[in-house]
Amino acid sequence: MHPPLSRRDLLSRASTGFGMAALNGLLQAENATTHRAKRFAPKARSVIFCYMSGGVSHLDSFDPKPLLEKYAGKPMPVEVKKTQFNNNGTVQPAHWAFHRHGQSGMDVSELFPHMATIADEICVIRSMTAKFSEHAQGNFFMHSGFPFLGYPSAGAWTSYGLVTESRDLPGYVVLQSGGAVAPHGGVGLFSNGFLPAQHQASIIRVDDPEPVPHIRPQQPQARQRRQLDFIGAMDRRFADASQHDLHVEAAISNYEMAWRMQSAVPELCDVSGETEATKKLYGIDGSASTRTAYGQQCLLARRLVERGVRFIELSCLPQKLGAGQGPNPWDQHGQIKKGHANMAYQVDQPIAGLVKDLKSRGLLDSTLVVWAGEFGRTPFAQGSDGRDHNPYGFTIWMAGGGVKGGHIYGATDDLGYYAIENIATVYDMWATVLHLMGLDHEQLTYRFGGRDLRLTDVHGNVLQEVIA
Repeated sequence: MHPPLSRRDLLSRASTGFGMAALNGLLQAENATTHRAKRFAPKARSVIFCYMSGGVSHLDSFDPKPLLEKYAGKPMPVEVKKTQFNNNGTVQPAHWAFHRHGQSGMDVSELFPHMATIADEICVIRSMTAKFSEHAQGNFFMHSGFPFLGYPSAGAWTSYGLVTESRDLPGYVVLQSGGAVAPHGGVGLFSNGFLPAQHQASIIRVDDPEPVPHIRPQQPQARQRRQLDFIGAMDRRFADASQHDLHVEAAISNYEMAWRMQSAVPELCDVSGETEATKKLYGIDGSASTRTAYGQQCLLARRLVERGVRFIELSCLPQKLGAGQGPNPWDQHGQIKKGHANMAYQVDQPIAGLVKDLKSRGLLDSTLVVWAGEFGRTPFAQGSDGRDHNPYGFTIWMAGGGVKGGHIYGATDDLGYYAIENIATVYDMWATVLHLMGLDHEQLTYRFGGRDLRLTDVHGNVLQEVIA
């Protein structure tokens, strides 16, 4: 067996005849073996992150609390912490009835009739907690483990740790459609931070004639290839002068990836070969509706998994197309019943269809679906008919990818206010996701500012009880 090539050998070989594509491949191979340490046999190969921006009410969806009926309209019988707006009203029961579903008998409310049909596939974590009750900080924290700009997203860490299995698509993709915008915090939520630039998310707008800006070449392929080779030659000289700085190498790699995406992305977004039955499963009915738009994201998420993309994040839309709503569509401080109903119509059938489609194609066992927002909502009203932010105890769920289906982990108190049993943190969530992907969250580090930084900072424990 030949000894492994050093970084200098790899770069020298790439620059003396292997060309830009080889440079990209060699650097990826080097990075995969030198900078990251796999510690576990992976159960999942890809993650689909269904991010519910704004904060879903766990009390109206996956965490039934009958005691709220007893105290309905009365002051909270326990101390209330300061909330986002501090316009606190009386106890507010769930707006939807709960029923048991599947062989597991899992409680799911009538808000999500389609997700109820996959109750035996999902692992519900009812004891999630977060550190922040404001949207921007909460979104950054949920995505990166830190409450502010500049740190890599979980998708970037996953791409860095495992490298994309697709030669023609990046390792981290964010899907948008129908006027969806990034949650509070902006596109910085999807940043590579201090990691090499090829790990930043590529945003694909699934219902746009040009899903990635300038994805369609404006000149003949041969001319473009010559231009890229010329730029590549100059870049290689610059890389030599910079002592092959990782960020310079990442920029070179991105040129080649962009070249290959010109054919890969249009092919990815062309769903004309999908059957009508498949589209119906996702709630895609040809109408200009939020459900169709979100269903298109879910369908493309499955197609990205099939092509080896490691981390895919889906974006919620405004409650109504063209409504011009802000970046927190689940955030109902008033009229929560109407607002949550509009949002459930958008995501319920598409997400359930995604899980069913993955399972029918034999992909669910190797794909981890994560459903989460930045926090939950209070058991007492804000004003008369809304709910404020509650980071002290809320619900997320996972499906496939090695987790226990039909399983409930943790609990909140009888009012659904505080997590009290098997309290879980955002750090624990990402430690578990990385573990299922075959990575030790304590070993997945990058030296920056004189310190080895990681997604879980200095925290986090794998939630072993949720793993099948």
